[in-house]
Amino acid sequence: MSHVSAWTPLHDQLHRLLRQRLLLPAQQKILLAISGGQDSFCLLQLLLDLQPKWGWTLALAHGDHRWPPDSGANAEHVAKIAAQLQLPFFLQQAPSALKSEDAGRRWRYQMLTEIAEQQGYPQVVTAHTASDRAETLLYNLTRGSGMDGLQALSWQRPLSAKVQLVRPLLTLTRSQTGEFCQQQGLPIWQDAMNQDLAYRRNRIRQEVLPYLKTHFNPRVETALAQTVDILQAEVAFLQAETQRLLDAALPGQPPALSATPEDCLGAINRHCLQRAAIAIQRRAIRQFLSQTLDLSPNYLQVEKGVALVTAPNGSRTDPFKRQWIAEVQDPWIIICSASPRSKSTSLG
Repeated sequence: MSHVSAWTPLHDQLHRLLRQRLLLPAQQKILLAISGGQDSFCLLQLLLDLQPKWGWTLALAHGDHRWPPDSGANAEHVAKIAAQLQLPFFLQQAPSALKSEDAGRRWRYQMLTEIAEQQGYPQVVTAHTASDRAETLLYNLTRGSGMDGLQALSWQRPLSAKVQLVRPLLTLTRSQTGEFCQQQGLPIWQDAMNQDLAYRRNRIRQEVLPYLKTHFNPRVETALAQTVDILQAEVAFLQAETQRLLDAALPGQPPALSATPEDCLGAINRHCLQRAAIAIQRRAIRQFLSQTLDLSPNYLQVEKGVALVTAPNGSRTDPFKRQWIAEVQDPWIIICSASPRSKSTSLG
C-alpha cells in the first residue's frame, strides 16, 4: 500500500460525504478498525489519500478473535501493513476463541472502545458498507425486529462518553470496495470464514442477496441501505413523540394505589396513553416495561401492556418476569407483585 494513490470517483464521493454529514472533523485523531478484508483496506487507502486535505492523525486497531485457525496470521499481515505505512498499530487478542457472531461483535466494540479511550482517539472508524446495512436489515427482519432493530448500523453513535463510532462507507457496496481494492492492488486478506454458510449473515450474503439481485432488483443493497436511512429518521421522530408522552404519563410522585409501595415497581397513566396513536402507545409501553422490569420486552409482552390501555378497571396480565404483573388501577397501569384478587380480570 502507498500513502497516496490516484484520485478516483470514490475519493470524491467520500470527500463530499464527509463535508455534508460532518462525520470526521478536520485535525482529528482517528482510530481505524482494520480487519484486513477488502472493506477495511479500501477505507484505509481512502483515508490516507484524503489525509492531506483533512489533517487527520491516523492509527490502526485489529482484534484477533483467535478464530478461525489462521486469525494469528491475519493479525501479522495487518501489522506488517501498518509498519510499512508507519502508522501506530494496536493489537488485542481475545481471551478465548470467539466462534459466534454476537460474541465476536460484542468483544470487538469493547476492545475498540478501550484502545480509543486509553490512547486518546475520540473517533473510531469502521468500514461497514451499504451491503452490511442490507444484510443487517434482512437478518433483523427475519428475527421479527421492530423499526428500532431494522434501522441498525447508523452513520455514527457513541461507544462511550469519550468515543464516537463513525461509519463513513455506508453509501458504498461491497462490489465497489472490491473493485477499488483490485484497481489499487491492495493486499486483501482472504478470510475463509466469509464463505462458511454456518454463519447466518454469510448465508444472506452468499445466497439471499444474490437471489434478490438476480430476480428482483440489481441494486437491492443500495435500496435496502436507503430504507435504513429512512427508518432512522422516522425512529428519531417517533422516539421524540414517545418521550413527550412519557413525560406526561409517568407520575412525578407515587400515586395513591391499593398496592403497597414495596409491591409496586412503577405506574403509568393510561388516560394519557389513550390519546396517543397505537404506534406511540407501543413504544411507551415497551419503554415503561423495560425501565420498571429491567427486561427487553418482546412483541407479545408489549401487546399485553397495550391491551390494558383500554381494558376494564382491575384487569391484569400474567407475569412478565418472576412474580411481576401489570394491572389496571384506574387511571394507572401499575407493575406490581401478583396476589389473588377476586375481581381481577386476567389478560394473559
